[in-house]
Amino acid sequence: MLKIKNLFVATLFLIPQFFFAQFTDVINSNRPGETMSAFAVGKSVIQAEAGVYAIKEKHDLLDYDGSGFGTDLTFRYGAFLEKLEFILDLQYQTESFNTPYTSYKKNNFRQTVLGAKYLIYDPFKNYEKKKNIYSYNANRKFDWHQLIPAVSAFAGANFVGAKNPYSFSPDATISPKIMLITQNQFAGGRWVFVTNIIADHITTDFPSYGYVLTLTHGFNERWSGFVENQGFKSDFYSDAIGRVGAAYLINPNLQVDASFSSNFKNSPSIMYGGVGVSWRYDAKYKEEQMQFRKDAKKAKDKNKLPDPKNKKSKKEIDFQEQERKRKSQYE
Repeated sequence: MLKIKNLFVATLFLIPQFFFAQFTDVINSNRPGETMSAFAVGKSVIQAEAGVYAIKEKHDLLDYDGSGFGTDLTFRYGAFLEKLEFILDLQYQTESFNTPYTSYKKNNFRQTVLGAKYLIYDPFKNYEKKKNIYSYNANRKFDWHQLIPAVSAFAGANFVGAKNPYSFSPDATISPKIMLITQNQFAGGRWVFVTNIIADHITTDFPSYGYVLTLTHGFNERWSGFVENQGFKSDFYSDAIGRVGAAYLINPNLQVDASFSSNFKNSPSIMYGGVGVSWRYDAKYKEEQMQFRKDAKKAKDKNKLPDPKNKKSKKEIDFQEQERKRKSQYE
């Protein structure tokens, strides 16, 4: 089995390690795409993902153009369970607009979301691909198990202040955001496909429903790239956005990235370009080893399931058992 580092997990959106649950040898960032991956960062792991971007906007029908910049910051923390992650997502944006008659500016938090993500199903837990020792070609055949996605759910809340120009309401509001997340890994994890199905602001007068699809490819141990399609629809505004980008792994806990985004219409036309960085603190993480199903079955059949309190090695246990049998022959 290839090592996780060789699969460049950092930019492949949290590829799970087969023996040690959620945590991976290198950082597993959601950047630079907009999808949220199915897997958590790992229990007691702290991760920060930040970026800055420039934006250019033009509306042919309303005859205005605008430009500005923004910053986004995401804090992720794994707590209580390997499958559970808490997330704080912040985005602040400032823009200037020009029309034939006037100019104006707006700036505020475009997004403030606090929530949690939980891994419902991991197709690689208790799974090991069987190897055919007699056939090289059989081992290289497509593994249909890869078509089974990992599934997670996210639930959180939007916090919007009063008189926010990016809000649909002049009043301060708190509204739910929920998301269904799926993730597939192909070719040993070198290709990863992530899907987010989103319902946002669902208790307000202008709920929004959308999706994000991301395909990521790891070129080598350092570089990866992605393509992405995002769409959303509400009574207030609808759009579809295409996005491309790349990420570079500096060290196991540090990654930098860049991306470019554009929509497909002129009412308005929007272009983004940004760079970012992801950093992980994992000094307090303790690996929680999983056991494959067939190994557990062998242990059960022998009535020798491992005792977590027993600190003796297998060799010591076998030696003591042999000594006991030898002595019983002379009693």
